Amino acid sequence: MFRNITLVHLQDLHTPSVHIAASPYPHSFRKPLALGPWDEAVSRALLFTSERMLTNLGNRNETVPNHGFLRYLGFFNAERIVLTSPEALHEVLVTQNYSFPKPASLRETAGRFLGIGLILSEGDAHKLQRRSMNPAFAPRNIKALYPLFWDKTREMIERITADRLETVEVVEWASRITLDLIGVAGLGRDFGAIQDGQNEMVKTYNIVFQPSAQARMLHLIESLVPAWVLTALPIKLNSDMSQAARSIRETCRDIISSKQKKQKEKKLDDMDIISAAIRTGTFTEDGLIDQAMMLLAAGHDTTGAAFTWGIYLLSKHPEAQDRLRHEIRQRLPPPTQAIESPISSVNIDSMPYLQAVCSEILRFYAPVPQTLREAAYDTTILDQFIPKGTRIVIAPWATNRCTKLWGPDAHAFRPDRWLRESAHGGTESKYGFLSFLQGPRACIGQGFARAELACLLAGWVGSFEFELRDGVSMDEKNVDVKGGLTARPAGGLHVKAKKLEEW
Repeated sequence: MFRNITLVHLQDLHTPSVHIAASPYPHSFRKPLALGPWDEAVSRALLFTSERMLTNLGNRNETVPNHGFLRYLGFFNAERIVLTSPEALHEVLVTQNYSFPKPASLRETAGRFLGIGLILSEGDAHKLQRRSMNPAFAPRNIKALYPLFWDKTREMIERITADRLETVEVVEWASRITLDLIGVAGLGRDFGAIQDGQNEMVKTYNIVFQPSAQARMLHLIESLVPAWVLTALPIKLNSDMSQAARSIRETCRDIISSKQKKQKEKKLDDMDIISAAIRTGTFTEDGLIDQAMMLLAAGHDTTGAAFTWGIYLLSKHPEAQDRLRHEIRQRLPPPTQAIESPISSVNIDSMPYLQAVCSEILRFYAPVPQTLREAAYDTTILDQFIPKGTRIVIAPWATNRCTKLWGPDAHAFRPDRWLRESAHGGTESKYGFLSFLQGPRACIGQGFARAELACLLAGWVGSFEFELRDGVSMDEKNVDVKGGLTARPAGGLHVKAKKLEEW
């Protein structure tokens, strides 16, 4: 039964040496592979948070014979399944989607600050929420938000220019601008992060999203003990996270309460996403708060990561930067004329190279490098037995650069691949592009996220000429990656930015 399954020791996904064992043992009686030293297990178990590890995972996918997925043994020899083929991904993401929910421990821990909204809800609850939120993310609603995106982009450019910064730390600015963007366009409230990078909302999300040694250790053991044990541990991280979660929930409650009052007075004509959700009349107050928390957390952290990696890639590829700048300046008025010459979705969406660059950024560095699922009961994937509780790893950072799906130039940043007639950038399968996943759990906000990213890049690239401060970072192998909900360069991303006046 298991002749087509390949077992990979976890540390082999991270190191040059490879020990592959095809297991002849049925799952329940499989002979365990030996664990490495404790520090190896702690530093490498469960999380694919370094680019090197994710790249090696992708390499194993291509070099180790497999028929749709790899099995590997992680911390305490806990078995994990890494999906490697469109067929396996289709089963888990589409045909058996609700058979593979997110792990309960993840929902309990992340739910504190994400809310049990679309991202963390499961089964019938998710189906209902998805149907109810779909109108809020309808294309016509997203198109109406482009002027807001452009206005906030202008504000960021003016603030950076006024500060006369020779070097810009992109990770910080990406977080500040996207927090304001999701605040205004998602919830109808300006958090003022662009003007004040140390305000309470910024500090709160810094606590939530900044990985720490304690956070990594808790994530390491979260599959071994109940979530309530982790959240009850008397450590500073838990108290900080609890306070941050309370602050986020109360902020969202205040926003929802204000909007519900306007709704009762028949004055709720705001264009933001949560106002559209309120107008559907299908959510309770607590349900709306959960959706608002989801929008705030996921809506700004993911786009911030995408923008950061976009600036990194365009710094590495100045020819693409120059080509994009030429298109932007040919098609758009400068952001400083946003009031006199407001832009619309037609302006942004009609620039083919900008759209191609955005798609290639999202392919090359998916904001969320990997996501987990868990078998809800004994089941199968591609006719192979998968016991209840088995963790399933879906790794966009590996799949999005798989040469089997993208061809020999899969590891090259090449926006032109998206200018072909193919709707999928040249790959034959839509499962080659997993930045927004696929199926019923595909990101409902992908149109929103693409619009944000396009507006941000158009404003930034049109206004600044930029390069990496540290030349050693031109080689991706020298870029350390920090993990959390999303992946970003550890230590920030510092670029030399020169304001261009002739636009």
